[in-house]
Amino acid sequence: MTQNRFCALLTQHVDLPERLMHARLLDTKRRNLAVYGYGIKGFVLSIVETAIEVTDRRIPAEDIQTILAFGHTMIEHPVEVIEGAREVLEALRARDHELWLISKGDLFDEESTIARSGLAPLFERIEIVSEKDQATYERLLARYGIGPDEFLMVGNSLRSDVLPVIAAGAQAVHVA
Repeated sequence: MTQNRFCALLTQHVDLPERLMHARLLDTKRRNLAVYGYGIKGFVLSIVETAIEVTDRRIPAEDIQTILAFGHTMIEHPVEVIEGAREVLEALRARDHELWLISKGDLFDEESTIARSGLAPLFERIEIVSEKDQATYERLLARYGIGPDEFLMVGNSLRSDVLPVIAAGAQAVHVA
C-alpha cells in the first residue's frame, strides 16, 4: 500500500511507469539492506532516497514530509494476527511445548510489533536478529543447549525460516 502511495506521489513529478518506480525502489532497498537492515525505518529511508534520485533532486520538502508520514502510519498500524494463530500457540503451550519467536529486523520495529500483537506472553524466548541464516539458528540452538533434533521452526519464508533451519539440521514447516 505504501509503495503504491509512493508511486502516486512521484507521478506528480516524473513521467515514469509504475513498474519502473517499483523496480527503482527495490534496487535502492537491496542496496541499503547492508546499511539499514530490515525494518520500516530502512524502508522509508530507501523511499526518500529513491524519490530524490528519480526526481533528480527536485522533490519538494513537503513531499518528503509526506513520505515520512507514510512511515509513521506503517509504524502505528495495528498488528493483524493471522486468524487462529493465538489458539494454536495456546494449544502448544498447553501441551508443554517451549515456544520461541525468532524475528529479524530493526530492534525497535520488531519489539513494537511484538508488543502490539499481544502474543509476547505466549513465548519463552523472543529473539530479534539481524539475519535469519544457518549460522544464526546454530548459534541460538547452541546458546540454549537445544539439539537440532529438538527444534521445529514454523515460518512463512522459505529463504529465512525454512531452508537455513534445515541446513542447521533441524526441521521446518512452511506456512504460506
